[in-house]
Amino acid sequence: MPTFTIGETDFLLDGEPHRILSGAIHYFRVHPDQWAERIHAARLMGLNSIETYVAWNAHEPRRGEWDASGALDLGRFLDLVAAEGMHAIVRPGPYICAEWHNGGLPVWLTGMRDVALRQSDPDYLAEVTRYLDNVYEIVAPRQIGRGGNVVLVQIENEYGAYGNDKEYLAELVRVTRAAGITVPLTTVDQPTPQMLRDGSLPGLHLTGSFGSRSAERLATLREHQPTGPLMCSEFWDGWFDWWGGIHHTTDAAAAASELETLLAAGASVNFYMVHGGTNFGLTNGANDKGRYLPLVTSYDYDAPIDEAGSPTAKFFAFRDVIAKYAPVPDEVPPPVRSAPEVSVALEPYALTLPPALEETFEEPPSFDGLGHLSALVRYETVLPEAGLLAFDEVRDRAWVSVDDRPVGILDRTRGERALVVPAGRLSLLVEEQGRVNYDARLGEPKGIVGVPTLEGQPLRSWIVTPIEVAALASQAATAPVISREESTTSRPAALRGSFHLAESADLFLDAGRWGKGFVFVNGFFLGRYWANGPQRTLYVPAPVTRSGPNTVAVVELEPMVDLTANFVTGPLLGPVEE
Repeated sequence: MPTFTIGETDFLLDGEPHRILSGAIHYFRVHPDQWAERIHAARLMGLNSIETYVAWNAHEPRRGEWDASGALDLGRFLDLVAAEGMHAIVRPGPYICAEWHNGGLPVWLTGMRDVALRQSDPDYLAEVTRYLDNVYEIVAPRQIGRGGNVVLVQIENEYGAYGNDKEYLAELVRVTRAAGITVPLTTVDQPTPQMLRDGSLPGLHLTGSFGSRSAERLATLREHQPTGPLMCSEFWDGWFDWWGGIHHTTDAAAAASELETLLAAGASVNFYMVHGGTNFGLTNGANDKGRYLPLVTSYDYDAPIDEAGSPTAKFFAFRDVIAKYAPVPDEVPPPVRSAPEVSVALEPYALTLPPALEETFEEPPSFDGLGHLSALVRYETVLPEAGLLAFDEVRDRAWVSVDDRPVGILDRTRGERALVVPAGRLSLLVEEQGRVNYDARLGEPKGIVGVPTLEGQPLRSWIVTPIEVAALASQAATAPVISREESTTSRPAALRGSFHLAESADLFLDAGRWGKGFVFVNGFFLGRYWANGPQRTLYVPAPVTRSGPNTVAVVELEPMVDLTANFVTGPLLGPVEE
């Protein structure tokens, strides 16, 4: 069987020096019918490996309900990488960050009472062990020493930026080895002395994460990893976007220059990302370093292979650099094709909301306390008088009405926590806009935080209605049509339309003249849209569409300027900094 080990200066493949040229593709951010073509495109850039995180909360959204099928078939993804003649690197976390919802940790886990995340807490480790055993059951038989293609497995993820619990890291190593993982184990941290010290253990191979000042950062990494190959296992070649910001891009020539420095130094590299993909459904994360910033649906990342799988200028710039150090295939990806343009009239349809829970709550329960995994919960109570309605915090956005008349919006990003209201029946429709994926706010509860007050007096006796967004969209097939006027008096509202395609094709749905909400094509949950930008179009993967009739369903939370679904020729991801 082939072997893959770490030598004094190099990775060794069958005993010979080997440079890893890898790119990150997250299988859970790509339609499974497009995995093979994305992997193939990465090989055409000159790569010999594919790296992926494993998102625990995607595989086990509810405790004990593990799923590794269909769009979550990690084994099939690794097999497709092998079929392309490439190695694989697996990073199972359990924490992954990745700008992914809750950093990849399941809500049921982070909501456990008194659990201590990412440290040697017995309750936490018991769940992590069960999770890793599930992952390694898939990964272990696919290791290179057993005829597969997996050559590296990572322990935790940028742990030095979070903690320094060496017992925790040692337990992850023990569980990993006990599960039959024999390939070299790595860690990754930003190359600062403290992070590299805190996030590592003897016997683990240290790698770095950075996108600039490569020579300096490799030197710091070498101080803490004195032997073996140098590796930047997250070469940041782009960046992510958040609602209300700009679309982030990086200069292709500057990034290629940094890559040249890395490769000239003999280092191995993993591009983060080679293909970013999409935060389909409700999977986007959020950052909060003093201000809550929910991330957009697109995870294009300004990567060398764009969200729709097309090569960019960065692809060819990187390919030219790689060709100086390794063989590059003669084949290049096909040029970008324009997507079909289609305009679809939308009809509002009548929504049947679920019934409220039978229990009346003295305090508004969180999404977590309700075990609710979708994005909306309605909270209702009676206001005995007019006055100032105040909250400890609303996570993350609430549409406030009294006696079915809108009176305002409370937005967490803007720090809004109070408004003046009349007497009457209060209703708050609260949207969870994405869970923080980084640092101390991991696992924070969503919904109404604390007990709201009216003129300083606590409001008790709450009626609560959890709302499944996907269930609202599924009503599009049978619900009766209503007038536009009727649709504007309710939140959420819903609209539907149908359109014809000559053949299945990638599409770009322009939501720029809509408000804020969620959209589905042929029942597939594309994700969130928001006029706040920067993202304007949502990517529709070709396998979601079909020749002949297709449907679009929209769940809208704010007024729409135009009741039309316009599919345009290409992506509109927003303005960039000059």
